[in-house]
Amino acid sequence: MEEEKHLSIHFSHPAEAMFARILDYYGVEWYYEPRTFDLEWNEKGKVKLAFTPDFYLPDQELFIELTTLRPQLASIKNKKIRLMAELYPNIKIKLMKRRDIRDMMIKYGLYEDAQAIRGTEAQGSNG
Repeated sequence: MEEEKHLSIHFSHPAEAMFARILDYYGVEWYYEPRTFDLEWNEKGKVKLAFTPDFYLPDQELFIELTTLRPQLASIKNKKIRLMAELYPNIKIKLMKRRDIRDMMIKYGLYEDAQAIRGTEAQGSNG
């Protein structure tokens, strides 16, 4: 059962759990953090920057990265998305920002959950 799938996954943020519930409701197959992409290497060839998108939707051949970071704090994720496009041009990836996540939740009737989508505690509680 799909609900059992969620019990074994430790999502990093409540927005990820909500996104997974929406995907399940609509019967969209997904995998949580299934692949890590190397993005930068040091002079010895050791990986110094990597990226693990949150979800993979195999039927769409699409990776999804969710972010609840305030725009001014999202520069590292934006850099990773940019490097992904350069290094892996055949990989489709979509970045869903906090506003996109809230809008999606409202669209699907998850009003209370949408109000709860905030940045991490380190970012404060401003919406």
